[in-house]
Formats: sequence, C-alpha cells, structure tokens
Amino acid sequence: MSTPLPDGAASVRLNKRMAELGLCSRREADDWIARGWVRVDGRPAVMGQPVSPSARIEIDPAARGQQQRQVTIVLHKPVGYVSGQAEDGHQPAVTLVQPRNRWPGDAARVQFSPAQLKGLAPAGRLDIDSTGLLVLTQDGRVARQLIGEDSEVEKEYLVRVSWPGPQGEVTRDVQAAFPREQLQRLRHGLSLDGRVLKPAQVDWQNPEQLRFVLREGRKRQIRRMCELVGLKVVGLKRVRIGGVMLGQLPQGQWRYLGPHERF
Repeated sequence: MSTPLPDGAASVRLNKRMAELGLCSRREADDWIARGWVRVDGRPAVMGQPVSPSARIEIDPAARGQQQRQVTIVLHKPVGYVSGQAEDGHQPAVTLVQPRNRWPGDAARVQFSPAQLKGLAPAGRLDIDSTGLLVLTQDGRVARQLIGEDSEVEKEYLVRVSWPGPQGEVTRDVQAAFPREQLQRLRHGLSLDGRVLKPAQVDWQNPEQLRFVLREGRKRQIRRMCELVGLKVVGLKRVRIGGVMLGQLPQGQWRYLGPHERF
C-alpha cells in the first residue's frame, strides 16, 4: 500500500509521519523499518530518515498481517490494581488478562494466546482507587487515538461524592446541599498544574453521584477537580470510552474489543 504525503508539510522523521498518517505507532514504524517492510519512493527505508512532502510511503503486506493479529482488550479494573507497571507492591492490571478471567459473555471469536500479552499496554490510566473500563492494546493506532496529544475521545465516569458542609459532612442528598455555582465551576473554570481544563459535562446522576464526561485525562483529574470545589470522592468508576461501554462486564474480568466496536 502506498500513502502520499500532504503538500506543504515540512520534512519530518519517517516514524513520526507514519504515526501522523495513522499507519501505526512510532515504535511499530521503527520495527517495520528494521524488518525491511517500509519503502520510501521505491527504496528501502532507513531508521530515522526524514521524509519530504512529496515522498511516497509503501508498506509491505506482511506488516498489515502482523497488525491484524494485534489485540485490544477491555478490562473491568478492580480497586487495588495499578494501570501500568507494578508499584508499591500493587499488581498491574494486565496480570488479570488470563484465560480464567475471560468473561464468559465475550462474543469475540478470538482464541487466547500468550503472544497477545507481548507489548500489551494500557491506553490511558485509571488510578489504583478507581474501578471500571480500562483498555489494553498491542495496537499503536488505538493507543494514539485514545491518549495521543490530539485525542478528543470522550471518557465517562460515575463519581460518588460527599460534601463537608458547614453543618458537617453530607453523605445523603449531596445534590441539595452542594452549591450550584460550584457545579458550574466543575463544568468549566478550573485549572490544574497551571493549565486551564477543557470544558467538561458534569451533572447529577442521582443525589449522591455525579456523571463526568471528559475529553482529556490529566493525572487523578476528577479527584483533584472535586477537591477544588470542596467535594470528597467516595467512589469513582469509568463506564465508557468513546463508543465502547463497560456494560455488564464483571470486575476483574476482560473481553476482546469486538470487530464492529469503535472508540
């Protein structure tokens, strides 16, 4: 397959251009180049080479075959597991991806193989105290879509809160006690680490639980947002990423991303 580059673009490193075009991740591009699967203007590509706006990038079908074998997994992460590398004695969520933890309701016709664990990494974080939808993928295109700098994929959370009001901590009907102007601040007007947050959808799901829809993923963002308006997070669960829902997937179990599902 050949992909023309857009006119007027400045020359950049080949792996970056391939990622920008959505062909693969930069790491994957480097692997393909090393295997001899990439040609630029009809010649074998060289690691780190710059490409001009008029360059033609060709990908060997073998690279596409490898890419099609890559898996993306949807996991319901329990409290107590970290998203990435093991830390402070806590296990990474990827250790749950074992045959015995596969959801019996998984309709994907994919057979589990230990090779699917190679390079399987979280596409976004979910902190140790939170539960819900965590995506793990071998596919750099999926990772870039979800956590790339220009990602606009929505993430939806259900957040149970309490409010330490003037008369003591409010744990029931927090909605009635919490000032409405502070809810507006959650939607827009807060900053973290010196940067203004993007507008968010924040509404009451029920009197003790808020529904957040974000288009960014700063570290412990929702917990820190709530702290800024005086709310205490009691429980946090991610229920959706883009068009992919947590649904009925039980805690600690996983399934393959379906062939027709899209973020």
